Amino acid sequence: MTRRWIEATTLGDLVGRRAVERPEAEALVFPGERVTYAGLAARSARRARELAGLGVGQGDRVAILLPAGAELLVTLLGTTTLGAIAVPVNARFRGTEIVGVLAGCGARVLVTAPELLETVEDCLPVEDCSPVAGGRRPAAPELEHVVVPAPAADPPGAVGADRLAAGMVATAVLDELAAAVRVRDTAVLVHTSGTTAAPKGAMLAHEALVRLAFGIGDRLGWTPDERVWTAIPLFHGGGITFALSCLAAGATFVHPGFFDPGSTLEQLTEERVTVALAAFETIWMPVLNRPDFAAFDLSRIRQVMAVGVPERLRDMASRLPQAVHVSCVAMTESSAFLTLNRPDDPAEARATTGGHPMPGMRCRVVDPETGADVAPGTPGELWFRGPNAFDGYFRDPAATAAAFTDDGWFRTGDLVVADDDGRLTFRSRLKDMLKVGGENVAAAEVEGFLLGHPAVDLVAVVAAPDAHYVEVPCAFVRRRPGHEVTAQELIEHCLGRIATFRVPRYVRFVEEFPMSGTKIKKFELRERIAAELAAAGIAEAPRLQGPGSPAERTAVPPEQVGSPAEA
Repeated sequence: MTRRWIEATTLGDLVGRRAVERPEAEALVFPGERVTYAGLAARSARRARELAGLGVGQGDRVAILLPAGAELLVTLLGTTTLGAIAVPVNARFRGTEIVGVLAGCGARVLVTAPELLETVEDCLPVEDCSPVAGGRRPAAPELEHVVVPAPAADPPGAVGADRLAAGMVATAVLDELAAAVRVRDTAVLVHTSGTTAAPKGAMLAHEALVRLAFGIGDRLGWTPDERVWTAIPLFHGGGITFALSCLAAGATFVHPGFFDPGSTLEQLTEERVTVALAAFETIWMPVLNRPDFAAFDLSRIRQVMAVGVPERLRDMASRLPQAVHVSCVAMTESSAFLTLNRPDDPAEARATTGGHPMPGMRCRVVDPETGADVAPGTPGELWFRGPNAFDGYFRDPAATAAAFTDDGWFRTGDLVVADDDGRLTFRSRLKDMLKVGGENVAAAEVEGFLLGHPAVDLVAVVAAPDAHYVEVPCAFVRRRPGHEVTAQELIEHCLGRIATFRVPRYVRFVEEFPMSGTKIKKFELRERIAAELAAAGIAEAPRLQGPGSPAERTAVPPEQVGSPAEA
């Protein structure tokens, strides 16, 4: 295999290079908006000059709360061009959640949209904090400016486009600021998804993001002719990385803005998409399951990236047989992809593993108790280090120290398996492991089995407290449209087919899951079932009853614990 030379640069220089090489090529496509590489570079430089005019400099944090669109990426690239740190804020956050991010990262500036000003009202800087003025201080004390670039005039408490334009620094000043940015400086602060704990701000350097961006294109064989679609939110580490990977390849990044499966097939065909980075089944399955799916010509799509259990991945691949389907292991702390399948991997390997580590990344699978490496085929905790790794959690030295070994390996808390060729497969979060009467149960394995039932569309398995077994599985299930199934039927589907200690003792049907970006907030589901059982006085699940297990304990139906079947 021909060695690839290392390409490490700053985000500002990356977009500048592409503007010189491919000025009129489309860089970004959003509904109603198209931006060339020349336009992206010009708008990003202007945003950098505007922010510098407000006093933003090296290492300052600029929070970005904007709808998914070109303005969000322009602000992110402009912020990092002048050496400041971009902090994307989850667009679903409200009130205290936004305040928590702004205060935690010490944001100096918040860039937002007019329609979101009411949401961030508690964050607006207060000029007079004297007792006469009521003594009110901003909830984010380091915040100096709220910027709303769209309107010309200043909205109340914010800076509008006219004041931004009047104060922006000269191009020569920006050139000096940009020249001082180092590739190992923090470029973006991405908050972890918070599915098992409170989100933490992971510091991602220019080099980490750029080297991974080039690595993705190299691994997948992208050319500048690619038109790459994703619906991953742009406050999400994956969404940012996917956009940057298009910049690295000189390709076109296509995004729906607001994801709607009812318009996705139209966008995929009209924009002549060649690569679909679907990522999560919560995004891709509603598209594939559209009744009119067969009416659309998706023959241009040659690659699809998605994660899931093997049964679901095989199902996805069967819907677009002309495309090569790949999977991955990814997390915020590795700038997104840590591993990724190679297109020439066997189809079964692409359906059952997350692929090989990205260039330069070193991975270990270890016994979580001893730190000793385990043999291929043996589950263990994933540790990694390398150029794409994050540099710690912002303003949280205790969490950073706890996450790394003395010699620099990051302990992911993920349970994985390596095959003989070095491919990794995600099994579960270590915290997502249940201990049922002393037996380890990986929630992901139970979920994978339940997804094999024709009526199950999406499932999340969490631990429910139990006086006898300490904890037992509880399955939260969303049914497929047009399908009916009862809790007992799902339990009987499991009995005799998987170990009894893995069979869910509680089944709850939901229409929607609590989400953190594109991931299910399992801690909320754990709290939900624990509160439900406590309120009903249920401390111990009764014996299972069903085919193949007459003497085991049965799941408590919702009506017996005073809770409706639909959570």
